[in-house]
Amino acid sequence: MIMAGTAESLAWLARRDGSVVIGHGPFEESAGPPTGGVAFHLQDFALQERLPWKIPDRIERTSVAGLAARIADVSRVHAHWQPMDAAPFAVVFQEIMSSIHSGVFEKTVPVVTETGIASQNPGPAVLAAMSRQRMPLQSYGWAGENSGFAGATPELLFSLHDGQLETMALAGTARSEDRDVFAVDEKEIREHEYVAQTLVSKLLHLGRLERRSREILDLGPIVHFLTLIHLDLVAPMSPEDLLQRLHPTPALGPLPRTDVTLDKLLEWRARLGCPAHFGAPFGLWDGDRFDAVVAIRGVWWQGTRLSIPAGCGIIEASRLVNEWRELRLKREAVKRFLNLD
Repeated sequence: MIMAGTAESLAWLARRDGSVVIGHGPFEESAGPPTGGVAFHLQDFALQERLPWKIPDRIERTSVAGLAARIADVSRVHAHWQPMDAAPFAVVFQEIMSSIHSGVFEKTVPVVTETGIASQNPGPAVLAAMSRQRMPLQSYGWAGENSGFAGATPELLFSLHDGQLETMALAGTARSEDRDVFAVDEKEIREHEYVAQTLVSKLLHLGRLERRSREILDLGPIVHFLTLIHLDLVAPMSPEDLLQRLHPTPALGPLPRTDVTLDKLLEWRARLGCPAHFGAPFGLWDGDRFDAVVAIRGVWWQGTRLSIPAGCGIIEASRLVNEWRELRLKREAVKRFLNLD
C-alpha cells in the first residue's frame, strides 16, 4: 500500500490501454530519456525545464484497478474555497477580444484558478481520489512530501510506438443536459475545428494520416467534441521533436502559435495565477514507447493550499458570461469526481 504524502516521491500515468506505471523516488533528473528503462516527463507549460526527464528509483506495473488498490484510501478533503472574482478575468477577456479584432489571434486559452485552504495536507486524499478514475479519463500524478499535483485528464497529447502516432483534438464544452443543442452549436463546432484542423496541418506531411469523424465525448456532468487522429510516420521522430511540434495544441494554446502570441498567453496565465504545469505535457517513456497527456482536470497543492485551474477557448464569437460559466463547469467537475467539499 502506497501512503501518499509520505517522504517518498511518487509519479504515475494511466495509459489508454488500461496499463499503469508507478514510479517511486528518489528520481534522477536528466535532459533526455534513458536508453531503455522508464522515465517520467515533467515539464512546465512554456517548456523551460532543462531536466524534464525524471528516472525513478524503482517502478511498479499494474492496471487502473490495481493503482487504486495500491494508493491508500483516505477521507475526502475539507477545504475553505476563496470566493471567485470575475473582474481580473473580464479584463483579460477584453484584452483578448481586442487582440482578436486586430488580427493578432484567432483563438487563445486563458486560465482561471480557484484556490482554497485545506484543513490538513490534502495530498493523500487527492492522490487516492484521482487513482480511482477510469477511462475515458487518464489519471496522472506527481507528488513529494508536501506538494504535487494529480488529475484525471480526458486529453491525450500523443502516444508514440513503433512508428505509430495517436493523438486527438478535444475542444468545445457543454453540460451533459445540453448535449442535443451542443451538437449543432456553431461556436463550439468552430472552436473544435480550429484545434482539429491545426493538428492535421502540423502532422500531414509526416506520414499517412487518418482523421476520424467528430464525436461527442461524454464525461458525465460535461461533454466535449472529440476527433481522433492516427498517423503512420514515414521517418522516426523523437518524443522531444513531437512535444515541440504539438505542444501547446490550440485546445490549450494560441492560434496562430508564434513567439508573440505564446508570450502574451504566458503573461495572461501568470496574471490569473495559473500553476506552471497546468496544461503542460505529462509523459511516460517506457522502453521504446512514449505516452503524453495534457495535464488538465487536476488539483495542485503546496502544503495545505489547493489550486484548481481551468481554461476556456476564446474566439471572436465568445461571450464573457458564457466563458465564465464554462470555467465554473470545469472546476466543479474536478471537485465532483474528487469529492471535494
